[in-house]
Amino acid sequence: MRLLSISDLHLAHAQNREALATLRHYPEDWLIVAGDVGERPDYLRLALDTLVPRFARVVWTPGNHDLWRSEARGGTRGQDRYDELVAICRSRGVLTPEDPYVDWPGAPRTFLVPMFLLFDYSFRPAHVPADLAVAWARESGVVCADERRLDPFPFPTRAAWCHVRCEATEARLRDLPHDAHTILINHWPLRYDLARPPRIPRFSLWCGTTRTHDWARRFNARAVISGHLHLRTTLWRDGTRFEEVSLGYPRDWRRERGLDWYLRDVLSDAPPYFVPLRDPFHDERRHHGAAGR
Repeated sequence: MRLLSISDLHLAHAQNREALATLRHYPEDWLIVAGDVGERPDYLRLALDTLVPRFARVVWTPGNHDLWRSEARGGTRGQDRYDELVAICRSRGVLTPEDPYVDWPGAPRTFLVPMFLLFDYSFRPAHVPADLAVAWARESGVVCADERRLDPFPFPTRAAWCHVRCEATEARLRDLPHDAHTILINHWPLRYDLARPPRIPRFSLWCGTTRTHDWARRFNARAVISGHLHLRTTLWRDGTRFEEVSLGYPRDWRRERGLDWYLRDVLSDAPPYFVPLRDPFHDERRHHGAAGR
């Protein structure tokens, strides 16, 4: 039994959908899907209808793209969109951030903790005031599409929604048994030092919250799983393993390897991922800023 993980399937792209259809079966293994399946709920339905029959259990948490409201199509937004996605998962037996944390059979007393935490613009240098943070990022040509497509309704701001989510999740984590270990799962990185893409470091604004900086230590994490950056890495901080497990857009991965190659066994001793030589943010920064993230 293995605990496998992937994120950022981005099924709006035909090449990614084709790769998903070729995925092999792993009947003894569990799969974590750490956000950014696609911009429409139908993409989540497609993903889960493919993945659930292939794995012993699937665990899901949302990413920013999953929450985007289509300016042309309408549909749900904010909390209503999140609730819609949770309902899709539950109808297929998939674990979500709204379900009780499961003690993973592969490592007793190790709880799988899917989280939905968002971001609050606190991943920025100390000298940058909060009310000037987006303008500071824009100076370098970086403005995330979340600014216009991730609606926080009914919360007044995305940061306010983030803080509500963090407070509720932290309370649940404190209620775990004192001797428990965790696998922390969130689309956005939990630490600022892990959320600065080399070529566009100011994109960090849309990558998480400093409120979670010490959660891996405080809650005895054996591993922390995230996506969002499209920079696959295995890094260690304070004795804890941090895995960025993105697939990404078609330009970010090699089609000849197939999707199976990108499934990460997050508790194995296999060789780690490293940041690819080609920075997947480069073209986007040069031509479009970071709007697609």
